[in-house]
Amino acid sequence: MKAKEIDGNIKAYSVLPSTYKKSNGSVILNFRYASKETLEDEGFYDVTTPSYDASVEQLGDLKWDSKNKVFTYEKSDINFPLSLAEMKAEKKAAVKKLANKDLSLTDWYVTRKADIGTAIPDDINTKRKEIRDKVAERETEIDALNTKKKVAQWNVILFDISSDFPIVE
Repeated sequence: MKAKEIDGNIKAYSVLPSTYKKSNGSVILNFRYASKETLEDEGFYDVTTPSYDASVEQLGDLKWDSKNKVFTYEKSDINFPLSLAEMKAEKKAAVKKLANKDLSLTDWYVTRKADIGTAIPDDINTKRKEIRDKVAERETEIDALNTKKKVAQWNVILFDISSDFPIVE
């Protein structure tokens, strides 16, 4: 992508025009295939997208970066409309949703015990307890986060990838 400043405004081009009329009136044919030097002579420079964390930052308007001779997007922090407590509550709800999904795989054991008294196998009870314990651990982690940015960056997971998942197949 290229961009050019025209009358104080930056115009971005995903595709350059095939012909371009220079300020002196001459025309450049096949302009979109012109050399980098020709494009820059006419004020067309690359557009770069800075690295940013989309969970807490957003891209704004294009600005000229004279040091690097490129147009680049401004970055700014996201203004989260929810309170810190509300953001934490949403993360906790998402963790509980994951846990409920895992627990639902073995709910039939609990229902069977309630209906006809058949004992729940020890390994199933152990795995269900691990899920509930992990929820409590994740909620403690979330409670320890003290800024909206940290809460936004916290990834909703129940079990770490490296650990054994207590899901029954």
